[in-house]
Amino acid sequence: MSGSKRRSPSDGTPQAGTRVAALTIALACATGCATIANYDDPAGPIIRGPVIPAARPAPDDLRVVTFNLKFSEHIDRASDLLSRPGPLSGADLLILQEMDPASTETLARMLGLNYVYVPSTLHRSTRKDFGVAILSPWVLEDTRKILLPHLHRFRKMRRSAVVATVRTQAGAVRAYAVHFESPLGAGGGVRRDQARAIADDAADTADPVVVAGDFNGTGGARELRAAGFTWLTEDVHNTLGPMDLDHILVRGLCPAGSPAAAKAPDLTNASDHAPVWTVVRPCTAAATYLGERAPRVSR
Repeated sequence: MSGSKRRSPSDGTPQAGTRVAALTIALACATGCATIANYDDPAGPIIRGPVIPAARPAPDDLRVVTFNLKFSEHIDRASDLLSRPGPLSGADLLILQEMDPASTETLARMLGLNYVYVPSTLHRSTRKDFGVAILSPWVLEDTRKILLPHLHRFRKMRRSAVVATVRTQAGAVRAYAVHFESPLGAGGGVRRDQARAIADDAADTADPVVVAGDFNGTGGARELRAAGFTWLTEDVHNTLGPMDLDHILVRGLCPAGSPAAAKAPDLTNASDHAPVWTVVRPCTAAATYLGERAPRVSR
């Protein structure tokens, strides 16, 4: 689709089309959307895969990929895409959304990665668990679940994030996998509140931090930027049709090249979202490498 549609300055979603669709579904949901089963215990479930020691060269670079896999419908295609030579291959952090436990375990096994998975709810459309995951060749420690504030306005669906300390080649990095509420399910203020919950949780660590996932707009990214994060994907557009939904933000890390981040083509049709990637490194090393060629990023 053309990128000429007018975007909301606060949340990065097309105005007219989204509002009409939301109104149509809202009218239907007013009588037909059932409340579903949420996992409201902050202690779990938290599903962890077996620890696989990393067996790869260890430069300071950290490759981060985020990918919404649309209800985990095409895991074989996703494995193919993520294994092909190119910017998605060899991710140190693979952040996934719309995952269920079996699909997370299957993809992690196919890629030879460790994983931690947190379901938010039993989704009414698929009748499967619906959540987020972090996959990595590096050891995942201190894994936790974060209950995000607010529920879907009609379905009363919960959103949760998963956090882990990743023992990477460059040292410990705290990683957050997020999937904020949809424009149908809530206004932009809810997504900003959910982003603030992540920023508040990250305030207690001096380690570098990566926050990645499906933000369902740009409002949450703006909120994290205001909290001191670098918004690497500000110039990455149209990750789902004309919408800028998928983002990566960092603190204590800097882009290792230019552009700071990009989307990759999905030649396998693994999802309706485009995968988004970046390569980062400790800021001192990145500044030495880039010199005057450092890309523009928002801080």
